[in-house]
Amino acid sequence: MKPNLRKLMPGLLFAFFLSLSGITGPSQSYASPQDNPLDQAVQGENRDLKVIPGGQTIGVKVKSAGVLVVGHHLIEVSQQSKLSPGENSGLLPGDLMISIDGVKLDEVSKVAKLVERAGRAREPLTIMFKRGGKEHIAKLTPAYDRNDKVWRLGLYIRDSAAGVGTLTFYAPEQGVYGALGHVITDMNTGTPIVVGSGHIVQSSVTSISKSQDGDPGEKRATFYKESQVLGNVESNTDFGIFGKMTRNPDHSLYQEPIPVAMSDEVKEGPAQILTVVDGQRVERFNVDIIHVAHQETPATKGMVLRITDPRLIDKTGGIVQGMSGSPIVQNGRLIGAVTHVFVNDPKSGYGCFIEWMLKDSGVVQLENTLPYNLKAV
Repeated sequence: MKPNLRKLMPGLLFAFFLSLSGITGPSQSYASPQDNPLDQAVQGENRDLKVIPGGQTIGVKVKSAGVLVVGHHLIEVSQQSKLSPGENSGLLPGDLMISIDGVKLDEVSKVAKLVERAGRAREPLTIMFKRGGKEHIAKLTPAYDRNDKVWRLGLYIRDSAAGVGTLTFYAPEQGVYGALGHVITDMNTGTPIVVGSGHIVQSSVTSISKSQDGDPGEKRATFYKESQVLGNVESNTDFGIFGKMTRNPDHSLYQEPIPVAMSDEVKEGPAQILTVVDGQRVERFNVDIIHVAHQETPATKGMVLRITDPRLIDKTGGIVQGMSGSPIVQNGRLIGAVTHVFVNDPKSGYGCFIEWMLKDSGVVQLENTLPYNLKAV
């Protein structure tokens, strides 16, 4: 399999495609129990909220907040012996190394220097790492690779990712954006990438591999004007990536904000998605919302949609990787974003409610609410 950032689920595939050296990390989403009267009041205020729908294909570049372990390898230390100090120390794929001997790991190049120094001194390394959100300590002594003549840990690691996705919205009043509609995960370990830094740029679709039953297709795109950063990447949550943006990006179908619909306002019936299938031109395509879930707390599978536009079916076969994050508009209001494709029926897939993306972006604030697990009596 080529190195695409994919996450397979029973009958589902994330529509977002990254052709990466990539990664990611734990995400936080906001819960809002409907039996909380304060929360209901906040929802009422947010019903007048307006944002600018996206649809543009964007290039995404992120660096993790550390160095991710993605695998083990054996080091030949003699003709008779091979070992992996990293594996022997208990480090596992998915662990995020934060520091070595107190030196913060903000780039992968630091690791080789620290390993070389410890190897020559025959001293163990103290590695601080995160697993499941908790910090742990591992100690290991580098091994000398007799073939490559270097000191090694016996670990495969990386610290960055790059790929393409779709912009969902830009909120000009708050100066923030949301994109993708789902978390970015490492292609090898399946763990969410903990973002240390990152940015998004313009991207141009060069070709499309059409979806077929059992074989979801993908957008192929290139980064465009990489020096012109559209926004930064501050968080990677269950509902996408979020950060600051100072202006409405080029090629938008909307120059002014439109209203948003809260989750309880989304209805079954006709809608449109905004996405790019050629170059940088955002187009509208018809879909049907065939099921709307009742969600009291944030969840990624808020609605089921089916592509009905013959133009899009002819071009893509349905939903393809790279399309996730595509805004869904119904009756002139932004209601959500495309998130998944059904592998065995690529004309159909899931979408998330825009409400949850707006909360994770900080546009919708739950201020002065009670803690989620408490109830007034």
